Amino acid sequence: MVTRLSDMNLPRYPLLSEEEMTELLQKAQAGDEEAREKLINCNLKLVFSLVQRFENRGYELEDLFQIGTIGLIKAIDKFDFAYNVKFSTYAVPMIVGEIKRFLRDDSPVKVSRSLKETAYRVHRLREQLLKKLGREPSLSEIADELGMKQEQIVTALEAIQQPGSIYETLYQDEGDPIFLLDQLSDPKDHQPWLDNIALREVLDKLPDRHRQVILMRFFEDKTQTEVAEIVGLSQVQISRIERQALKTMREFLTQDTKSAR
Repeated sequence: MVTRLSDMNLPRYPLLSEEEMTELLQKAQAGDEEAREKLINCNLKLVFSLVQRFENRGYELEDLFQIGTIGLIKAIDKFDFAYNVKFSTYAVPMIVGEIKRFLRDDSPVKVSRSLKETAYRVHRLREQLLKKLGREPSLSEIADELGMKQEQIVTALEAIQQPGSIYETLYQDEGDPIFLLDQLSDPKDHQPWLDNIALREVLDKLPDRHRQVILMRFFEDKTQTEVAEIVGLSQVQISRIERQALKTMREFLTQDTKSAR
């Protein structure tokens, strides 16, 4: 049983340059198995480094390493040069997401109602403080407002990071229950301006993570939950990133329109 990463013996492969990476990706996606195998082998150190995040979880590291390698292979097969990001930028959340999905599915823990309600209160308060302060509130500010310890808030948020259904109840008081579905934004609202001819130029101006989320949501038709699993974040975080990215894109498009007049 391998319990320490230092016990794992990885074969030594050279680091690839960007040019070599691009060439191998093109060949691999065209069906070249030799190029695909070389890509996998030369990126095993990346998987190795990411597995370190999951030490002391009660699993054999060799198992987690194999799961992470599956994520790497998926990244190689699904990578699109139109994303305009480095391969590692795309691969890291795919690898981490694959490991997290394994850990989640292998440990089906029911989230208590109290944790769900705490998480909902945190998200609701965060939105209120965001409007009031004009900035992202800190964890300590939220904890003080709720009269709770920071550790309690983190525990509640982590517990609902991967909800199983959009109809899962997040909160229920005296009135009607609030479902995860109620917290989702409708991508159709953004469709008219997403068709703008300047979209590619605007996408290139976004931070890597924002661009990655937008591409998967609107170009690959993935749900927020699916994107969350791939990049290793919660659906709520993906929703926030999506809103921020769409707002930024609108601003860029508006500026381009004004300058063209």
